[in-house]
Amino acid sequence: MTASLSDSAARLREVVQTATRGMIGREQLAELIVLAAVAQEHLLVIGPPGTAKSAIVRRVAGALGGRYFEYLLGRFTEPSELFGPVDLRKLREGVVETDVTGMLPEADVVFLDEVFLGSTAVLNTLLGILNERRFRRGQTVHHCPLRVCVGAANALPDDESLAAFADRFLLHLFVEPVPDNQLEALLAGGWQSERMATTHCADLAQLGALCDAVATVEMDDARGALAGAVRQLRAAGLGLSDRRIVKAQRLVAAATVLAGRLRATEADLWPLFYVMPTQQSQLSAREVLRDRLASAANPTLHAAVEQAALQPMSRVARLIEAARSCLDGGDDGAASPTPVQATLAEALLREIDANFAADALPEALAEQRARLVAAVSAAT
Repeated sequence: MTASLSDSAARLREVVQTATRGMIGREQLAELIVLAAVAQEHLLVIGPPGTAKSAIVRRVAGALGGRYFEYLLGRFTEPSELFGPVDLRKLREGVVETDVTGMLPEADVVFLDEVFLGSTAVLNTLLGILNERRFRRGQTVHHCPLRVCVGAANALPDDESLAAFADRFLLHLFVEPVPDNQLEALLAGGWQSERMATTHCADLAQLGALCDAVATVEMDDARGALAGAVRQLRAAGLGLSDRRIVKAQRLVAAATVLAGRLRATEADLWPLFYVMPTQQSQLSAREVLRDRLASAANPTLHAAVEQAALQPMSRVARLIEAARSCLDGGDDGAASPTPVQATLAEALLREIDANFAADALPEALAEQRARLVAAVSAAT
């Protein structure tokens, strides 16, 4: 991978860190938005209200610097509210055209809350934009620069026609409220995030370079493994449509690029977990594919990988980053770690030792473990 693409991937890691600062348990969502944007696919987020879905999407869009469009859909939402009104000046001339200025067809990142409440007219128009990146209405044909659309809802729909629409979102993420053991962190992070401003970490040129690189990824080594994984899922009664199977290749290629490589391997198969359409099928797929996901890793998207695989190697990148943040985040010039740093260092050491035997510790993580031991020793 060229140095410029490596730099672009690193900047997208900064986007994730900026978007999730103070947002407990939402790094996975930010990472999947980035993965979907690089793959130029779409993400459906299912979960209760008040779980910071819109806040994370806004922050990611702001950090990327792209044009952002957000709307809360309802039963009576008119198409013009999303796609723009009829151009009255042109209408007087007998031409039906839509003024899309500042509306969804011009956006790079789109967030649609309660996406399944849209009318048939709204959803049918959305299908054209999601699938083809084209908006058609009357005599208006507009090429849409859309990188990623994030749809949100409280639950998956039972209606077959809406279920077909949901299938157009290749990635599915199911979010839950922050658990009891993280409530203090939630309160502290929420208090901090109220006073934080979003800063640009990347630009669309960097994102575009990564998107272009996806098409150049060598998939031969991973294609057989992907087919084998699909066969395992089918044997366990976990089927996927042909369309989702084919499109999953783009996610694998995007994960490869964000890992700093141009040749996909079995370590990049983990997005297949998020292609499974329901929460239960995702949990079942994780067990069925446990051996195949044992090597899953990605330095840019480690939270998403960890949740997909739940295995030691999938935790390496997060543990390394957490160690660096703990050890390098103190007061400049401090002679010894603060009590908070020492406590965090002890917790990280316990997690590292619980996941890895001494002779199986990856070199980069072993280096950070040594630094953590030194920090704890200096504090005692």
